[in-house]
Amino acid sequence: MAGGGRATGPGGREVDSLLPLALSRPLEALARARAILAGEPGPYDASVAHQAAGIVLREFGDVGAAIGEVREALNWARKARSAEREADVLATLGVALGYAGRTAEGLAVFDRALRRCDGAQAGRVRLRRGSVLWTLGRYAAALDDVRQAQAALRHSGDSLWMARVLQNRALLHLAAGSIRRADADFAAAGRSFEEAGQDLEASYAVLNRASVAFMAGDLPAALSLLDETARRVGLLGVPVTAVSIDRCAVLLAAGLADDALAQAAAAVSEIERIHGPSTKKAELLLIAADCALAAGQPAAALDWASAACRLSRSQRSAWWEARAAGTLAQAKHAAGMVSVRLLREAEQAAARLEAVGSGDAARAHLLAGRVALRLGRGADADRHFLAAARGRHRGPALARASGWLSEALRAEAAGQARQVLSACRSGLAVLDEHRLALGASELRAQATAHGTELAALGQRQAALARRPRLLLTWSERWRATALAVPSVRPLADAELNANLTALRDVMNRLDKLRRQGQPDATGRAEQQLPLERERRRLEDAVRRRALSTPGGTAPGRVTISVPELLDELGDGQLAEIVDIDGVLHVLVCGRGAVRQFTAGRAADAERAADFSRFALRRLARSRPGDDLAGALAILKSAGPRLQDALLGPAARHLGDRPLVVVPPGRLHAIPWGLLPALRDCAVTIAPSAAAWIRARRARPPGRRRVVLVRGPGLVTGGAEVPAVARLYDDVTMLAEGNATSKNVPRALDGAWLAHIAAHGAFRADSPLLSSLRMHDGPLTVYDFEQLHSAPYWMILSSCDSAAAAPAGADELLGLVSSLLPLGTAGIIAAIAPLNDHAVVPVMVGLHRQLRKGGTLAESLSSVRHAFAVDPVQRATAESLVTLGAA
Repeated sequence: MAGGGRATGPGGREVDSLLPLALSRPLEALARARAILAGEPGPYDASVAHQAAGIVLREFGDVGAAIGEVREALNWARKARSAEREADVLATLGVALGYAGRTAEGLAVFDRALRRCDGAQAGRVRLRRGSVLWTLGRYAAALDDVRQAQAALRHSGDSLWMARVLQNRALLHLAAGSIRRADADFAAAGRSFEEAGQDLEASYAVLNRASVAFMAGDLPAALSLLDETARRVGLLGVPVTAVSIDRCAVLLAAGLADDALAQAAAAVSEIERIHGPSTKKAELLLIAADCALAAGQPAAALDWASAACRLSRSQRSAWWEARAAGTLAQAKHAAGMVSVRLLREAEQAAARLEAVGSGDAARAHLLAGRVALRLGRGADADRHFLAAARGRHRGPALARASGWLSEALRAEAAGQARQVLSACRSGLAVLDEHRLALGASELRAQATAHGTELAALGQRQAALARRPRLLLTWSERWRATALAVPSVRPLADAELNANLTALRDVMNRLDKLRRQGQPDATGRAEQQLPLERERRRLEDAVRRRALSTPGGTAPGRVTISVPELLDELGDGQLAEIVDIDGVLHVLVCGRGAVRQFTAGRAADAERAADFSRFALRRLARSRPGDDLAGALAILKSAGPRLQDALLGPAARHLGDRPLVVVPPGRLHAIPWGLLPALRDCAVTIAPSAAAWIRARRARPPGRRRVVLVRGPGLVTGGAEVPAVARLYDDVTMLAEGNATSKNVPRALDGAWLAHIAAHGAFRADSPLLSSLRMHDGPLTVYDFEQLHSAPYWMILSSCDSAAAAPAGADELLGLVSSLLPLGTAGIIAAIAPLNDHAVVPVMVGLHRQLRKGGTLAESLSSVRHAFAVDPVQRATAESLVTLGAA
């Protein structure tokens, strides 16, 4: 909060304009203050200049230097013999000491200031003291100061300070959970700051509205407002520590733990570099520990939580001490430090959090319940689970879901299977509400992580009961939910599309530099470096914009009826593979029955899949004359190993009828054709049974229009495209300069069949930036998500085009995952690299089978048999999978 009254200094000069300027345009204020001090100012002017410099330095994070400037301002105020000036400087000193964590000293300074003033001046002092008390979590005392400040300032005619009253009052409304009141006050304060030209304070109002959106569960709005705040304060040159803290909290709620951890780590490094405010550092360390816990890094969480505890203890802040103690106990549990001592620490943390009125008390009770259960203390576990479960009917969605998890764990400990399933259903229903508030497919997928344990509890109960239909229902309940409901498509988002266009331009320029092959590697690197920086900036801008897409109003989830699924299968069959505590269970559905089998371990299946993909890559990259015996031997042995792990005894119950396989997300990229039991049947891979039903019911367009796209830089020049074009009558072919990011989506919209031959790039670090290379740059998932009507069938003859990153509970993010929710019924894509020459005859053969009336899966099965003799062509066919329902 700014410090400064409206009094004019001796001689009538408006030096006090420096004080509002410090929270409007801080760099300008600092320059003007330095200019005044460089002359020969009188005591009053010198006091104001030093105080303004102190405020700017405080906001920039250099609290030590800020305190030095404000103490110098206090010395000059005493020489000026102005009690009002001295009181105002003391109030600014109190805030700076609070920033430094010297809260007892700071509060004593406020008392000294109040003894030197009354009326409106006392109101300004009380308001600043209230801001420090709010930071310390002493909300009742802070509210008392804000109320007294409002009464003292109401008739002063000082609109700027009244705006500050609204800002502080809104923070207290927010702490009390009064979201609407807080938002109204923040909005009114923001308008007043804008009218007064208070740029920095107006930015803080936007930041606070982001907190309101977060508490209301509107994560896209919160992210958008945080981006706006960062843009504003960035222009002013002010550190964005507060923005980083809030962004971490929002990203955690969205399930983006790795992003949150990266943000937190960078912010901790920055605040340590600039020796930033101690109070903010304690808060930042605490959120960093939470991020590390969510990202599965307990050692880092333990370090940060311990540091937050020490810092909060030195500041004597009951609120932050209690929260830090709770997070430290969570970190110890994540690190495997389960003991009676940890139980005691968790119980103490819960009691302290309840005493300060923190919502984190339920989280501490849940932890205490888990530890007590591990220690065999059933009565203690039940007591703590019961306390944590009280929040299941009120508060934000994630808090309510956590309450239902506590209720489910309590019922499981008591052996009450029916109550476990009931609590899990209720918790997942709450999370449906949370997920649907998110617009971006990435957020919807990652947010399912919050329901992982609830879904696993339900699956475990169903598996133990040996009730296959119940297990199928629970396996579908939280599987591929992000794909079941289309994401909200940013069709008219000019900013997103402008950034995508700029990104394509940068990628094109980088490609040209790489292809030039200049002999001077140093010179080439110097040219590439700024382009790489711009690429990263644009990629970040694209992703941030997409994440802030508002949520929609579509149904929260698509449920399946087991009888309906069996009817839809007809003579076909579906095998749903369920991972329960690392063991794979197979549900074979068909001909009116669901049968349950126990297969192998998920880890064994992953290892066998890695070996098989290695062999496929080796064959794809081979040249004539290469010794392929080793790779062929691996493929030969990988099939039975994969079958034992993935299907186990279920394999004996599968015939040669068409088969739909629904694997766990991380077992998606499997060369299913290698499994002996599946060699003679048409296999389709679906992310869930519900997604398969949805894709199966997609209606083909009345016009059988075929779109063929040939991208640049292909070894064969995309030789299959003209050969395939001759097989169809209604063909649109895009090649050379016509195959652009603008033309291709237009052509794809509403097509019956699309075939894209282009270089593909899968981005594990950011799956929605996975792309196909067009002549003007990459065509990304974000571009595909803007299609009005995706092609009914699609064939991607690109390396790794079927690659997808596991996300959330059991979700997939990648190129193909964007197409299924948009209406594409079936896709053929590659789970491994493809041999450029072998892919040509394989693709032509595939289209010949389609022309005969085969489905995608049937046609691919026929092609595998037709090219079984040549090892490279065989590997190419085995690297392709059918996805969806075709």
